[in-house]
Amino acid sequence: MLFCSCSRDKKQYTDAIHNRDSVPGMITYNVNTAISDSGVVRYRIVTEEWEIFDQLDPPQWKFEHGIYLERFSDSLHIDATVKADTAYYFERTKLWELRHNVHIENLQGEIFDTELLFWNQNTERVWSDLFIRIQQKDRIITGIGFESNQQFTNYIIRRTQGTFPIEDLNKEPEINEIPADSNIVVPDETSGAPIAAPEPADIPVNKKNE
Repeated sequence: MLFCSCSRDKKQYTDAIHNRDSVPGMITYNVNTAISDSGVVRYRIVTEEWEIFDQLDPPQWKFEHGIYLERFSDSLHIDATVKADTAYYFERTKLWELRHNVHIENLQGEIFDTELLFWNQNTERVWSDLFIRIQQKDRIITGIGFESNQQFTNYIIRRTQGTFPIEDLNKEPEINEIPADSNIVVPDETSGAPIAAPEPADIPVNKKNE
């Protein structure tokens, strides 16, 4: 009897966690929530698992089981949707890093696919240095490097690789249609002004005819 009583009261110990920043301060599962900034709803997050590392420097959120984002305009209309297999958000700089099978759709129905995308909410800019595939209504454009506003309506494609009609997906891109290593600038339909071309500034720019 005495032996059994002692066994039940015996405490189990594990190694102490000395590195507090190595574990998340909070983990939330099956998330479907709206995120506000200055009292205004800016986007909605849907994810299987959301980890918050508040002790990391810099603090960050981790979404390593996939994420779906809806970005809202000031009038609370969805102007872009984003999917990715992995995502990281750095709170201090308001920078998103989206990785693997990044898939974006804008309000005009254009589709953007890449393996790496950065989104800075402070500057309202989006960019990638990797391969980008953009499907428009009538054609597909591919290139290396990309920069855009966060609505994905005013963007530039660096070092274009080719373009071909949307109805001819099985054919090779007609690279002579757009000069190699040039930029394509798509103006914002609201302002009509294209964004500034990234470095190097002496790369020729071909403006898309609307």
